Amino acid sequence: MIDAVSRRRALVALTLFACAAAACAQQPAKEEFKPYVGLPGKDVIWLPAELVMVNKMLELAKVTADDVVMDLGSGDGRTVIQAGKRGARGIGVEYNPDLVAHSRKLVQQEGVAERVKIEGGDLFAYDLSQATVITLFLLPSINIKLRPKLLDLKPGTRIVSNTFTMDEWQHDETTRDTSQGDNCSFNCVAYLWIIPAKVAGNWRLGDGQLLLKQEFQMVSGTLKTGRKSVPVKGRLRGDQISFNAGGTQYTGRVNEGAMTGSFSAGGKSGQWKAARAG
Repeated sequence: MIDAVSRRRALVALTLFACAAAACAQQPAKEEFKPYVGLPGKDVIWLPAELVMVNKMLELAKVTADDVVMDLGSGDGRTVIQAGKRGARGIGVEYNPDLVAHSRKLVQQEGVAERVKIEGGDLFAYDLSQATVITLFLLPSINIKLRPKLLDLKPGTRIVSNTFTMDEWQHDETTRDTSQGDNCSFNCVAYLWIIPAKVAGNWRLGDGQLLLKQEFQMVSGTLKTGRKSVPVKGRLRGDQISFNAGGTQYTGRVNEGAMTGSFSAGGKSGQWKAARAG
């Protein structure tokens, strides 16, 4: 037989259990994460690019289905989602785990999950080598910090930045959203850089010695043939090189330790090749 004390204890326990259950039921469900402009991040706050600018950036980079578009600091994934809709593969790199989860849902909703993935990670530590196009909407200081890593990518890789430049590394092309007016300078202009081949050093060009200096895509130096020395001035666009030496115009392609192409001067033309000599 259950005595009165035991009954009271059981009643108290049941009452406490009922109260606890009611309290749990009254607790609101965890709200779904919704990103907002100015959301703090590891390196920058989240500020979404206008969709018109996203598409202009992809057009500036001439993105096709053959490309792998990587967006560093991908936020809600809008850039790689648009790349996926163009048939390209997209990789978003985002540090904020809430944004990673949110953008993965959007990738599914937009029907591009077969081509687009969102990776959680630090953009400075992530392997960029598989990208053919890299998109940025970061601060100038972050662009500069990334610059050495970008310059080590395969020649021809395209870098597109919304609003912010690379300091003294001059862009190769630019585009603008003219709908916001000629005086707009934020979230309405994009810059393109094409990673140049590395050509600085000593080359053997026929019977001559080609000594090249390189500052980003700009090339200078001298071409020495016997006792004659003429200045060299030119530029690179990916693995394509063009330069003028003593009135002769050279165009060609860089392939690691060799360069080949054509030249023209005074109505004459021909082929040239150079091999790295040091």
